[in-house]
Amino acid sequence: MTADDKVETTSEGTVAEYTPSPNAKDITPNLDGGVLKEITKEGHGYETPETGCQVSVHYVGTLTDGTKFDSSRDKDKPFEFSLGKGSVIKAWDIGVATMRKGEVALFTCRSDYAYGKNGSAPIIPPDATLIFEIEVIDWIGEDLTHKKDGGIIRYQITKGEGFATPNDGAVVEVRLIGKHEDKVFEEREVTFPIGEGSEYGICEGVERAIEKFKQGEKSRIILKSKYAFKAAGKPELNIPPNADVEYEVELKNFEKAKESWSLDSTEKLEQAKFLKEKGTNYFKSGKYSLALKMYKKMIGFVESDMSFEGEEEKERKSLLLSGHLNLALCYLKLEEHVEAREQCNKAIELDSSSEKGLFRRGQAYLGLAEPELAKADFEAVLKLEPNNKAAANHILMCNKKIKEQKGREKKIYANMFEKFAQRDREKEEEWRRNQPDVMKTLGEWGQDEREREMTDFERENPNILMLDSTSDEFKNM
Repeated sequence: MTADDKVETTSEGTVAEYTPSPNAKDITPNLDGGVLKEITKEGHGYETPETGCQVSVHYVGTLTDGTKFDSSRDKDKPFEFSLGKGSVIKAWDIGVATMRKGEVALFTCRSDYAYGKNGSAPIIPPDATLIFEIEVIDWIGEDLTHKKDGGIIRYQITKGEGFATPNDGAVVEVRLIGKHEDKVFEEREVTFPIGEGSEYGICEGVERAIEKFKQGEKSRIILKSKYAFKAAGKPELNIPPNADVEYEVELKNFEKAKESWSLDSTEKLEQAKFLKEKGTNYFKSGKYSLALKMYKKMIGFVESDMSFEGEEEKERKSLLLSGHLNLALCYLKLEEHVEAREQCNKAIELDSSSEKGLFRRGQAYLGLAEPELAKADFEAVLKLEPNNKAAANHILMCNKKIKEQKGREKKIYANMFEKFAQRDREKEEEWRRNQPDVMKTLGEWGQDEREREMTDFERENPNILMLDSTSDEFKNM
């Protein structure tokens, strides 16, 4: 019987309660009969959705007396949810995880796997057993990107063990099979520390995915090009530019890196010195991004001063200062001048007379087109070390840039004033064009003088002109 079938009535006319088919199987982890499943239509393929997958289903929900309380089919729109994340009742998270694409199944869900003692008023009464007919339409894997842009998608093949996952710096042992357009381009086992995968030929997307794995997990990872080999591709592996790829990844084993909170002060200093050395080696090899990661982790072990005293506190401050200065240098190499300036500021806060801090901040200001601020820093370096030729040369460079900057500003202002003057001339010319032509309109003496009729007095005295009313004097006598 499906959820849309009519419920049978007894000979007395009362409604018969729904009874699961003998073919219904208990699919609860504890086999306590809380969720029974009966397949009414077989699905296809062998895969089932895993935790985190976005699943699309049709469903019809009824009470055991046949009362329908909800249906996606009536709404003519599939229902979507994230599997295993608690966004639906427990019975759904358990049941849908057992289904293949296209499968239709009937689930009998006891109240403790549904809405429990309280029910869901006003439709679902307390302690109600529910019947769901569910059809799995499709699903997409779990999106492992921070921005949820679909660039790293995981489909689990084999679940891992326990709850622990690799942290930053954990040493992982993995087996990789990489494919592009169904052709294998690499197959290998590799051991590497999380955060340094690029040094071992591990692309960004695979490394990010492994951080979500549990030990023993095997998953298929679909990577968009920006999380794989990007615009450059990988010619030695026959991967063209901007290619999407697929990996089968198995996390065979891993050892978590020690967290700062788990170490005493001596151990923190040792770890910081170890990371500083790794960062310096990467920097010397021109691997500035990896060096950045090492220096950042180094700072993480010594930025808090709560557990350090005496000589250890002095060493902590020295390492912290080195960390900020080295980060600034890495950012300068990467031409990320804002970040370089900020790291220099932190170094100068620790030591206001740090020549390296002032010098590198001056370089950052030059990169930010702030030559006057840069000059001030280089002059401060010379006060500390008058023989610093690099600082002196940079001051000359700043003077040149300041002069060039002022020249450009002068030219800009000159052009600006010329534009304003030209605009004023154009407005004045336009005003003049709009004024009437008096000579054409009024004649030599004015229209009024030509057209006005003579008075009787003027006719009788043609040789006498009118008095000026304001001066009482004769005019033009």
